[in-house]
Amino acid sequence: MDKLYLKDVEIFANHGVFQEEKNLGQKFILSLELDVDLREAAVTGDLNKSVHYGELCHNIEREFQKESYDLIETAAEKIAEYILYNYNLVNGVKILLKKPWAPIGRHLDTAAIEIYRKWHKCYIALGSNIGDREYNIKTAIERLKEFKEIKVKKISNIIETEPWGYENQDSFKNAAIEIETFLNPKELMSILLDIEKDMKRERVIRWGPRTIDLDIIFFDDYITSDDYITIPHPRMEEREFVLGPLNEIAPNFIHPLSKKRVFKMLEEIKKNK
Repeated sequence: MDKLYLKDVEIFANHGVFQEEKNLGQKFILSLELDVDLREAAVTGDLNKSVHYGELCHNIEREFQKESYDLIETAAEKIAEYILYNYNLVNGVKILLKKPWAPIGRHLDTAAIEIYRKWHKCYIALGSNIGDREYNIKTAIERLKEFKEIKVKKISNIIETEPWGYENQDSFKNAAIEIETFLNPKELMSILLDIEKDMKRERVIRWGPRTIDLDIIFFDDYITSDDYITIPHPRMEEREFVLGPLNEIAPNFIHPLSKKRVFKMLEEIKKNK
């Protein structure tokens, strides 16, 4: 990915824990590194295919001065969010925020933090076998669209499948979606669990009936496992009800562990039936 830089932009603002910092203000030094594809702009000479860095510089100054925050961590986070929300060509942003006049009672060159935020590509599987199953799936998708941190990019068809794992229950409706988000996996999982809770999901029997089931299947090519979330979703390669809808919207996505594409995993399940 190409890079666009703004280095050491000086901005006077009123961030800080101490009241004197909020009242008097102080100098901050902000540097940005943007992930953006500059090829089309370079070939066509069209500024609309790039990021107008002069405009960006004025906009981030105005945004940086809009409110007063106790922590420079919060100030940097707000700038990252502003850029990702308002500049569609930017896939990721690294922010280095320096505070050269930090009131710590010691001589120092600067206190600083650095953060990196980007749009992550994520695939979510949806399932329902209680009530109006198709309505439940569509409602869950609409709920996700309400979050500014989430962009729903692709939606598969809704298919009907037989229950898996626990067979003494009604058939399911299943679907898959592709989203972009700059939330981390735990933050996204928390949102999915809240939606399930709001839609009266109950966990009584493992793999049992549910009004809605929302699972993170892939999150970029992350591999992680802890008490809260496992990515890629375990045993997804054994589940046709996951792979079928996923194959509609991401047939060539590569499983980061098995290194197999989605369409290949689906072929293997059908072959081994």
